[in-house]
Amino acid sequence: MVATSVVPFLSLAGSPYEIGLRHGRERAPALRAFLDDGLCRLNRLLPAPVTRDALAPVLAAYGDAIAATTPDLAEEIRGLADGAGIAWSEAVMLQVRREILGYRKVPTMGDCTTYARSGDVPVLAQTVDLNGDLDDQIAVLRVAVSGSPRRTLVLSFGGLLGYLGVNSSGLAIGLNLVLGGEWRPGLPPYLAIRHLLEVCDSVEQAVAELRALRLASSRSIMLCDRRQAGYVEILGDETRLRTAARPVHTNHYLEPEFAPHDEVNVFARNSSRRRLAAAEEALERLPADAGAERHFEILSAPPICVGDTGDIRRERTVAAVVAFPDRGELHVRPGDPSRSRTSVFTVG
Repeated sequence: MVATSVVPFLSLAGSPYEIGLRHGRERAPALRAFLDDGLCRLNRLLPAPVTRDALAPVLAAYGDAIAATTPDLAEEIRGLADGAGIAWSEAVMLQVRREILGYRKVPTMGDCTTYARSGDVPVLAQTVDLNGDLDDQIAVLRVAVSGSPRRTLVLSFGGLLGYLGVNSSGLAIGLNLVLGGEWRPGLPPYLAIRHLLEVCDSVEQAVAELRALRLASSRSIMLCDRRQAGYVEILGDETRLRTAARPVHTNHYLEPEFAPHDEVNVFARNSSRRRLAAAEEALERLPADAGAERHFEILSAPPICVGDTGDIRRERTVAAVVAFPDRGELHVRPGDPSRSRTSVFTVG
């Protein structure tokens, strides 16, 4: 049976503060309810509960780092707080929730499978595997910042200013969680992706900009435009770029220099390797001009699609996305992609 689900869509334009204000106003009830649900469900996932007071110094440090690195996004967060009627620290918490969770060295089943392909029909596709039952927090944001030559289209969860997306210059960006190095106050990778989409026109530019950022936590960032596709693995302040005709990434480090520092547990590594092999095999068989629905067939099948076990602490597929950067299109299936319909959004 196919489930129906409407993806909230926000078209936002103006100054960074005005964009955040509109975002906060339109999502205010949902964001306040999320914050009241065990502090964005953190207390349903962490081994010991935390409080707003206990997190205050950490959130202040992250807020300072975001403001120092991306002042426009800091202004947008300020607008988000004012629009939703929440504290600045709460708006920051929505951006750094994954960093607060930190490493979770427990048995898991997934945490995103991502692939890309450049050429005449460039495409970036991925599952979004998260714990916390976050499919009810999904939204798509179309953002036009005053004075910017670019428009961005991003997937958001629970007030995030960015997660993955595409811009009007023909650049698409996705991501995978990898665990390694020191996690510390810095620019969260989700916001880094939004920043790259705001300021870059190509994979080459995005890689250069990414290397200049001090990120808060480890990730693999998948990049795609018409000419090039590849991923950047991040470990602390070190980055490694690998380009390929059909790059695929899951949740373990692929670079030999980084692999010894991989903190992923053995259960997650086994899942990651299975999903990597399945995606590589499926992508090799897929025609170069395949449409979104053919890609969703790959993303909807196990082991790439990770099912719900009923345990909120376990990662599961909460969305699947197919992005066509040269068309400025984002195709989204919320929840389990094998049971949901496709919604199409454009940077238009």
